[in-house]
This record gives sequence, structure tokens and C-alpha cells, in this order.
Amino acid sequence: FFDMAARRYDRKTTTFSPDGRLFQVEYAMEAIKQAGACIGVVFKGGVILVGEKKIKSKLWVPERSEKFYKVDNHIVVAVAGITSDANLLVDEAQVNAARYKYRYQEPMPVEQCVHGTCDIAQWYTQFGSSRPFGVSLLWAGYEERDGFQLFHSDPSGNFAEWQATAIGHNAKSAQSILKEDYREDLTQEETIDLCIKILTKTMDSPTLDAEQLEMCLLTKKNGIPCYHQLDTNELAERIKTYEEKQKEKK
Repeated sequence: FFDMAARRYDRKTTTFSPDGRLFQVEYAMEAIKQAGACIGVVFKGGVILVGEKKIKSKLWVPERSEKFYKVDNHIVVAVAGITSDANLLVDEAQVNAARYKYRYQEPMPVEQCVHGTCDIAQWYTQFGSSRPFGVSLLWAGYEERDGFQLFHSDPSGNFAEWQATAIGHNAKSAQSILKEDYREDLTQEETIDLCIKILTKTMDSPTLDAEQLEMCLLTKKNGIPCYHQLDTNELAERIKTYEEKQKEKK
């Protein structure tokens, strides 16, 4: 994977290689590439997040979502990578959002919440006794001034705002399709179809099954952010509708 010379510089996160690389951070990025894919898209009336589930056993009791976490009423995150690492970062984000709301009596700005969590992730890259978080997050949020927003953060502590992006397995292929097909005026239905199209083309399984996916929407209802996660039956119906549309085009 990396040549033997690089091995001298990957013992600690604090050691730079001669060409200015931090290999432990890059290894964390590689761990994310093996994780189930996540896609985030901003559409005309909200944000959609879609995740590929890795736990597919019928014996598993889904007490909570495998891919999505609610930080506050106006912020939802999708995770790709080591779930236990995500738990810690999400816990910190939830505490920060609650403290801000208590202090200022208004929801925390989305970017400020992302920034605070990324500061923690970056802190873990500059001490030899720690390791980077092996997880990337997609942040879907809403605020009055900027409307619906989508951010991506990674183990290095970097973050950026996107209109549409993908992380995890086959993320590059998913991003290529997004570049071609994304429009700012997409409706909710068109955005769901786009996400299903991407997963159909990028997932390793020959057919798309509702049991393999999780999908959620952050929209606005009566002026208030509204979070809704689709259940298996809703997902199956969406996939069926998409497949019927594709047959009609042929």
C-alpha cells in the first residue's frame, strides 16, 4: 500500500514525512473508503441523506439508526467509518448545540457546530498518544439566514460546504454522477430518484434492496425544521417507483 520508506513516518500522528504528509491521517481516510457509502444532496426544499447499511442480518434489532444521528432539531449527521468514533464526535456536537441553545435561546448555527466538532477531530491529529478519528461526517442543517446547508468533515479536522457530495465506498464514482446530474432546482422526488440511481450504479450488489439502505429528509414544515427517516416500506416503494420509471424510458 505504502512503500517501506514511508513506514518510518507513520508511527505517530505528530511525525511529518519528508514530503509533508501525515500518514496516520491518510490511513484514517482509507478506513472511511471501506465504509458504507453516504450521499448528501441539497434540493429546493431541504436536504436528503442516504446511507448504505453494513448490518443486514434479520436478527439485528434496529434500536437506532446505523447511519444517522440527530444533533439538534435543525441538524442531522450521516456517518461513514468507525461508528464508535462517530459516537464520541456526535456526543460532543449534541452537547455544544444544547449549551448554545441554553445560553442564547436560539438554535446553534450549523457551521459553528461543524467547526467546533472539527476542532476536536483536529486536536487528535497533533498528539503522539492519540490517533485520528476514523470517521467522516455529512452534516445536514437549516438556519434562517442561510437556509438549508450540507457540510462534509473528515479526520484531519477539515470541513467544507457542498450542494451535493458523497463519502465512503465508491465515493468518487458517486461524485462523478452528482457532477453530471445535480441541479439547484431539483425537487424532492427528483433528488430521491437521483440518490437511488447513484446507489444502483455504485453499490457492489446487483440489485438495490430497501434493507440495504437508510434514507432521511430534513425539510421545513410550518417554518420549523422537520426530520423524517423513511422506513423500509417507504424505501421499497421509492425504489419500485424509480425502477418503473426506468423501464418506461426504455
